Amino acid sequence: MHAAITFMRAVKSKRLEALVNKDEAAKRTTIILEKDERDFIDKLIKEGKEPGIKPLISKMLDVYRSMMIYDWHFPGEYYFGISRIAFVNVELLELLIQQIPKEKWRENGKHMGEALRVSMETTLGLQTSKQENWDSVFNRLRVQGFGDIYVKDKYLLVKTPFIGNLEIWTGLLEGLFDFKLDMKTMVPPLVFEIKAKQSV
Repeated sequence: MHAAITFMRAVKSKRLEALVNKDEAAKRTTIILEKDERDFIDKLIKEGKEPGIKPLISKMLDVYRSMMIYDWHFPGEYYFGISRIAFVNVELLELLIQQIPKEKWRENGKHMGEALRVSMETTLGLQTSKQENWDSVFNRLRVQGFGDIYVKDKYLLVKTPFIGNLEIWTGLLEGLFDFKLDMKTMVPPLVFEIKAKQSV
């Protein structure tokens, strides 16, 4: 009997110790919501758009952090470090691209990639030409709506690209990563073979 009581006390003590020493990352927080805010969240959950309040808040914080919303000046001035961000319909971009002569598409894409490189290097401190930084670069492009980009061996894969123009994409990626590419597909998902570094 005495041994059982001692064992139970030890188990209880370990549980208490585990609670006290629990990782500081998990803390209970209470949020007081206005009725319309709570109704909106309940509607999202009821419609199956969100699984619950906790996942929704986690997603919102991820978006807040990823898009650096703390740098935004409302209304309408959204910044990512030195770059101003605009939410633009893809159709508008396609109309702009159509005004560029076809023989200049790749060159214009390259200038876009170079601008992205400068933005990422100054804002995030990422040297985009270094392969060890590519996951962070791909994540930044995904957050900004460019699409999902992956690397496999000597190939780049672009899923759900926001611009359908291959020449623009080829130039953009060459300017961003400072290497030559060879297009392997003509329709999404886009596949590019990495050929050689452009500058030494």
